[in-house]
Amino acid sequence: MKKSAAYRVLAAVTLVAFASGCSTINPYTGQTQMSKAAGGAAIGAATGAIIGAVSGKGSRESRERALIGAGVGALAGGSVGFYMDQQEAKLRQQLQGTGVSVTRSGDHIILNMPGNVTFETNSSDLRPQFFGVLDSVGLVINEFNKTLVEVSGHTDSTGSDSFNQSLSERRAGTVAHYLLGRQVDNMRVLTFGFGESRPIATNGTADGRQANRRVEIELVPVTQG
Repeated sequence: MKKSAAYRVLAAVTLVAFASGCSTINPYTGQTQMSKAAGGAAIGAATGAIIGAVSGKGSRESRERALIGAGVGALAGGSVGFYMDQQEAKLRQQLQGTGVSVTRSGDHIILNMPGNVTFETNSSDLRPQFFGVLDSVGLVINEFNKTLVEVSGHTDSTGSDSFNQSLSERRAGTVAHYLLGRQVDNMRVLTFGFGESRPIATNGTADGRQANRRVEIELVPVTQG
């Protein structure tokens, strides 16, 4: 990761880690509810998130070690695939008809949340009708706690690089913050903004650009060794 890009991702992750430690979002009003008592804990969360943002693959390993040390436990051997199969089935059941797709890549599960379903245009504000969808995601993630939760924001190529980068960071941060407000352990959550750098379709058509505007949640099994 280039230095400038690392700083942008670092800033976004620091923001969501601090916000998650100090507040939650009311799912009915969308308003932030502040907690002064949690301020000290947010510093530790931000530190861990920064490490995750800049160290790539090592971030997963450090989070896995921390979770195992905290007593979550690790998956091993054939239990990994079975555990992820169960989680995938539950997610497909919960997310049917919501516009969120569930795909499998080896032992990883990827949730694709299209921007037109999740957010207002050019905004990082969640659409109120999407609160329930994220509530369902949070329930499943909490049930299957032997996974890391990697939230990444992506945009199309319309607009400046800096705007797209910022928007992707803010959107990923909003989704992560909401999940943290649903009691998802912040030790499990990593947040990234990739701007327009990782398209999944052509930016030469309206349909392609719409596909590229998305937030993805990748669920990664916690394993040892």
